[in-house]
Amino acid sequence: MTAGERRDGKPPELPPRPETVVIKSGRPAAVADGPLNVPITPASALQAGGTIGYARDGHAPWMALEDVIGALEGGRALTFSSGMAAATAAIGLFCPGAVVVAPDVAYMDVRRSLSRLQEAGRAEVRFVDITDTDAVIAAGDGADVLWVESPTNPLLGIADLPSLCAAARERGMLCVVDNTFATPLLQRPLELGADVVVHSATKAMGGHSDLLLGAVVVADEAHLAALHEQRELGGATPGALEAYLCLRGLRTLPLRLERAQHNAGVLAERLGDHGDVIEVRYPGLPSHPQYRRSRDTLAGAGFMLTFRVRGGRARADALVDALRVLTHATSLGGVETSLERRARYPAEQGIVPEDLLRVSVGCEHVEDLWADLEQALASTTHLAPDTAPAHG
Repeated sequence: MTAGERRDGKPPELPPRPETVVIKSGRPAAVADGPLNVPITPASALQAGGTIGYARDGHAPWMALEDVIGALEGGRALTFSSGMAAATAAIGLFCPGAVVVAPDVAYMDVRRSLSRLQEAGRAEVRFVDITDTDAVIAAGDGADVLWVESPTNPLLGIADLPSLCAAARERGMLCVVDNTFATPLLQRPLELGADVVVHSATKAMGGHSDLLLGAVVVADEAHLAALHEQRELGGATPGALEAYLCLRGLRTLPLRLERAQHNAGVLAERLGDHGDVIEVRYPGLPSHPQYRRSRDTLAGAGFMLTFRVRGGRARADALVDALRVLTHATSLGGVETSLERRARYPAEQGIVPEDLLRVSVGCEHVEDLWADLEQALASTTHLAPDTAPAHG
């Protein structure tokens, strides 16, 4: 009998691919004339005699969503009322007085939360360039926790995630990875040795800009129990409607990601060739500082890009106002293409260039997106200086 052959002579059963998992998982038991989806259940009190007891401890719509997210990431998932609630729960796993190594460029509210811990004397935080593997590993001397975000928000830096997870494991550090930008379709950190994966499911998982929800995924039962207690005691539970909407959106993530990633690649190339654009960052472009690493560690370049225009902040703001198809909004991962100048937030000033535009590319026709960007660039060209700096 050859390796992989079944004793009954039938071909070996192959594990379903993510595109199938996201559709087949999280379904109710098959009952004649029953629904295909777990229905929205607006209930707080539950009939006694079951295993849950009260809706804050568990609810059918959450559990269906958690089944799918856990299957995609290869672990056990718990959902929370928002992405920041999920991140806060992950931070709650830190030991008292933990020494934490974290990215100096990352989602601003996570950076703020870690800074507040340090200011309160509850942790020591060592902020470091997460794309500099040697620097991260050096900062890990005597540390308890490694927090990784890759790609980073908003500069799209790519960490050497396999090396960092391995280094954290060797040193006994808790390794937390924010996988919001990559999604489990492009990167599965638990397989690389991470202990905890955090998602803002508000973003690409939900995909329609109509809900707030977060998720934490772990492999260790002790971590799962601790997170469950945090959710129960903190009350950061998702609503039944939000969980239902997120699962409905999540089922189309592979299709949406394929289209958005294609669009992002086209726009990144064209922006890079435009004379009024001085910098484009997209992991799929050879000009990206970690282009080779992104090809080695990610299954795709993703749907996020950034660019800068000649004319600085004033030109960037005017360009945003001139757009008609792209939407000026924060957040990301929706079917619609959105953008914003990130340095308009005080927490991002000094972290990103003041003229940097972050774009979350959606599922519109790419030619309509490009036509809109092209006309906005043309209508604001009077704000550009006469001499163009070199592309970078």
